[in-house]
Amino acid sequence: MNTLLNKETSYNTLKAISEGLYKEKGSKFIAYASPCRNEQEAKELLSEWKKNHHQARHLCYAYRFGVGNFTTRANDDGEPSNSAGTPILGQIQSFELTNILIGVIRYFGGTKLGVGGLVQAYKAAAKDAIEQGEIVAQELKTTLDISFPYEKIPLLMNIIKTHKINIISQQFDLHCNIKIEYPLSENSTIFNILNEIPLLDITIIE
Repeated sequence: MNTLLNKETSYNTLKAISEGLYKEKGSKFIAYASPCRNEQEAKELLSEWKKNHHQARHLCYAYRFGVGNFTTRANDDGEPSNSAGTPILGQIQSFELTNILIGVIRYFGGTKLGVGGLVQAYKAAAKDAIEQGEIVAQELKTTLDISFPYEKIPLLMNIIKTHKINIISQQFDLHCNIKIEYPLSENSTIFNILNEIPLLDITIIE
């Protein structure tokens, strides 16, 4: 017997990447806020932003992933401790966003801002990037990996077609495997239907 998931069914994030800007005493803070699903995607985005701004002194960032049990990180990238990454993360939390990465690139203008000034600058740049974007509600998905004997193909495919379930991957042989996803809000109905079919080995991926 498999166990049903019990989570929130949606979360708020940004629809697409957006850009913010803050200037103070000659220093320029360019912020990018992007929807982002995991740490690997975050690394790729940060690498791209760093390459595009290779002359900048700092690329500070924060991210938050997941729903409920959040994965978070804040990085000051050489700025005084908690003066950059933490205020960026604070804006993510203030707008109640998740699955998001915000990076702020600083071009030094020759005048030191002090810790208080840096906190204000990184906070303002991150906030501007969020406000320049569009916040949307995204529905969480349930992903299942199902192993089953060949003779179950017609029954399983009929269920998938009837409920308009998305197929991620499939392999049909003497013993078959299929990976599917559907909105978490429909989990109780679809999962129970599948769970009643004999000889199906169902693994919940997420």
